[in-house]
Amino acid sequence: MTDTEPPLTEPLLVEQRGPVRWLLLNRPERRNALDITLIEALDKQITSAEADPDTAVVAVAGKGPSFCAGGDFHQFLELDDRGENPVDFLTDVSACFSRIAASPKPWVAVLHGHAVAGGLELALACDVVVAADTTLIGDGHVQRRLVPAGGSSVRLPGAVGRGLSRWLLLTGELLPATAFAHTGWIHAIVPEADLDATATRICHQLADRHSPAQQRLKTLLHRIDGMDPEQALREELATFADNWPASSVADALRDFLAPTATKLASPTTKADNK
Repeated sequence: MTDTEPPLTEPLLVEQRGPVRWLLLNRPERRNALDITLIEALDKQITSAEADPDTAVVAVAGKGPSFCAGGDFHQFLELDDRGENPVDFLTDVSACFSRIAASPKPWVAVLHGHAVAGGLELALACDVVVAADTTLIGDGHVQRRLVPAGGSSVRLPGAVGRGLSRWLLLTGELLPATAFAHTGWIHAIVPEADLDATATRICHQLADRHSPAQQRLKTLLHRIDGMDPEQALREELATFADNWPASSVADALRDFLAPTATKLASPTTKADNK
């Protein structure tokens, strides 16, 4: 199949489970390798989810044996056969993942099987990662004489630390999810049988805090990533100032304090106890 032919099946399945929109990579025969159709579908869902007031959280997972094994090499070779450099396609991949990272809504990556190269880069763009303990994770590009183009050289050091990121990038080694437990990058590592239930619980925890404040905070976290600390502190204060009137924070605080205020205003006296 060339990139001009329609896919035989939808490359991305969408399931709305209450406030959580689940995006399921659906190219299991190729371990959900990223091609033009899948990236286009994912990009459209970013726009759709952000515009939907009933979607609080987006979860991305993979159908079949793996989360995502990276870019589709068949796609790369088809482009090369036409004398085209795959960098144009990878520019779209990088832009798509950057949109996920910048999205005001939280994204959760749910990993199993393999999360390699482009699959790792997709997970790195998300806010929270949940993984089956047997998931093999790594950059993998150098094993195929490639260099990253979807963000791993930029985002991986912040996720797992300089030393481990350099090792993964320069060797292409794949490690089980349990090897990342000490980094804090993966929020929960569980047996695969518990993966869906654990991811669902985590998504609903995030959805329970859905508010303009959460969205402003998500946007702030992305904007200040890597920023000079003094400038980042100014950005934080500016976000607080914008959020205070827009989110009716004062009313929410009055509601929170109301029971305490009532209690303090009407102390129990001895006469009350007679």
